[in-house]
Amino acid sequence: MSDSPKNQLRKSLGLSFNIAVLIGGTIGVGILRTPGTIAEMLHNYWLILASWLFGGLYVLLGANSYSELATMLPKAGGSYNYIKRALGDYAGFLSGWYDYIVNAIPPAFYCIVISEYTIILFPELSSYSTVISIALLIAFVLLHLSGVKNGSVIQQITSFLKVICFVALVIACFMYTGVEVPAIKTDNSIFQIGLIFSFFKSLQLIIGTYNGWNAVCFFAEENDDPGKNIPKSLYSGVLLVVAIYILVNAAFFHVLPIETLAKSNLAAADVAKILFGENGAKIVTVISIFSLISILNAFMMIPPRILYGLSRDGFFIKQGTQVNKGGTPIVALLVSSFFSLFLICIGSFEVLFSFAAFISIIVWGLAYYSLLKLRIKEPHLPRPYRSFWYPWTTIIAIIFSIALLAGFIYSDPISFLIIVAIAVVSYPLFLVLSKNKK
Repeated sequence: MSDSPKNQLRKSLGLSFNIAVLIGGTIGVGILRTPGTIAEMLHNYWLILASWLFGGLYVLLGANSYSELATMLPKAGGSYNYIKRALGDYAGFLSGWYDYIVNAIPPAFYCIVISEYTIILFPELSSYSTVISIALLIAFVLLHLSGVKNGSVIQQITSFLKVICFVALVIACFMYTGVEVPAIKTDNSIFQIGLIFSFFKSLQLIIGTYNGWNAVCFFAEENDDPGKNIPKSLYSGVLLVVAIYILVNAAFFHVLPIETLAKSNLAAADVAKILFGENGAKIVTVISIFSLISILNAFMMIPPRILYGLSRDGFFIKQGTQVNKGGTPIVALLVSSFFSLFLICIGSFEVLFSFAAFISIIVWGLAYYSLLKLRIKEPHLPRPYRSFWYPWTTIIAIIFSIALLAGFIYSDPISFLIIVAIAVVSYPLFLVLSKNKK
């Protein structure tokens, strides 16, 4: 039986882990790369900062709703549980697998990128890129097989180091006075169709960079006091991430004008070259590696929790609920790791990553709607935390989600078609699994 004591996750995680996994699972190399791409799209200082702030406010509204959902149903797997409870088995099944896809792709990607950054520091290893990637994956699998506590400690240490690195970079930028940044003219074409297109494309990148903000919800079942810890960590973690993202952008613009940043593939490296000379690129590489190790650790822990939840409800193999002595869902971890190994060997992520933000918006939007539905459908469910200004904040989050989804469909129709194709293929599979459950 999947609910026997040996197959239950341990309540061994606390507030410090929650904040660490949120920061670790959110802040990656995206913030070091995307400022240049977004500058090229929008060409307006205030519009760029407003875009990052808009993304942050959207995520903060989400944190408000997720705080109630995750404390009301503190189960492994996050969003899947709320959507299934409110909207039925198929909605839960589809959103669970959507969520799994989004969270199972990053470990392979981050293993490859860490190996690439390692080769930048040690060029003599250039012919061992795939070997380094696979070795990293194996090392983290062994770490997490040893127990949840070890993974938690690594998460807290690496997330702390990551924040220190970013704060140091921001301070160095604002202390820089070598070149006076020219005044940035206001772009009068803000309401042109082309700029609206660019705005939604930039928001897709920004939402992708914020992805991971709800990481704590995947571990709700393992939290020693979810009613208090989850809301505290969601709010404090999201506010810290938003502050870092806006400060990093403002700091980069303090060093380089938009025109220069807009031509940069790795904005942080160009900024660091000005600040620290030719060694600047190495400094950014080290910061990137710290960021990636932290986010890799977080994403090694998240997909197994989703598979565990799906397995418990009969939407994956029964063995997916097996938990070892260290509290790790062992089969779910190994399945996810083999999937990562497969992706490392293929090495193609462009299409997969292009619709990650897309899927996230769909899953989050369904979760917000689930909050409204569960308030009506099951008013007596225990709610240790109630979202503030309900229902208006949740309704605004849903409206934002629909607007973002419409914008993404307009700016990236191919990803939308892929998502629709997954939904179409998934229904017959759902029917087969449902019959097997009976």
